[in-house]
Amino acid sequence: MNAILIAAIVLAAVGIVVGIGLVFIGTKFHVDVDPRETAVREVLPGNNCGACGYAGCDAVASAIVVGDAPASACPVGGAAVTDKINEIMGTHAEAAARRVASIRCNGTCEHTSTKNNYVGIRDCRAVALSALYPRDCDYGCLGLGSCAAACPHGAISIQDGIAVVDQEVCIGCGICVKECPKQLIELVPYGQKTVVRCSNKDKGKDVKMVCEVGCIGCRLCTKQCESGAITVTDNLAHIDYTLCEDCGKCAEKCPQKTISLL
Repeated sequence: MNAILIAAIVLAAVGIVVGIGLVFIGTKFHVDVDPRETAVREVLPGNNCGACGYAGCDAVASAIVVGDAPASACPVGGAAVTDKINEIMGTHAEAAARRVASIRCNGTCEHTSTKNNYVGIRDCRAVALSALYPRDCDYGCLGLGSCAAACPHGAISIQDGIAVVDQEVCIGCGICVKECPKQLIELVPYGQKTVVRCSNKDKGKDVKMVCEVGCIGCRLCTKQCESGAITVTDNLAHIDYTLCEDCGKCAEKCPQKTISLL
């Protein structure tokens, strides 16, 4: 009986000592949190997607409060979130323009043929590592949906063998961009209609052999663009969205229909 009593007293004493120690440590190393940081964090979407360039919503909230990031740092929240943060911080930053994902490939089952019957892990990265590309075009979408699986809002689906983005659902977090092993996904301004749907850098004659809608680097698009928004580098057309007026003239003249109007 005495042994039990002694053990209970010892445990109680240890608990008291540990409790006092925790209180002391908590007091000694206490860091005051700016109430604005909590307020900013509460208005952020909470996706922790990293689209802002920070580790998550907590990190960007802290950066906004200390002045390392603007009130418009969250590209997902849009104008509504930026306005609320401006109100909290007493700033006047404009919301970052909304961006959405776009797939730089249009090589559907109709436009390109299959050369391998891949039966391994259903993951685009696994296919890329194996180099057993299922389609004739080595630059095209692998179609196994790793981007779709990674998308937190279900904005991507696989249709006719390639990834397709629903711009109305996409929040522009950029997770799919990082997920794609072929680097086929880019973020474009929301509402952008004119996009290049190809990533093949081979010469025109080689592109035509593997895909009916691949860019052949003919430069007809550059001649049509009055704003100088289109250039051809490594046999592949590129659009500078800061210059593009979205007129669609390049898409109309593109012989391969590589440049499309979404």
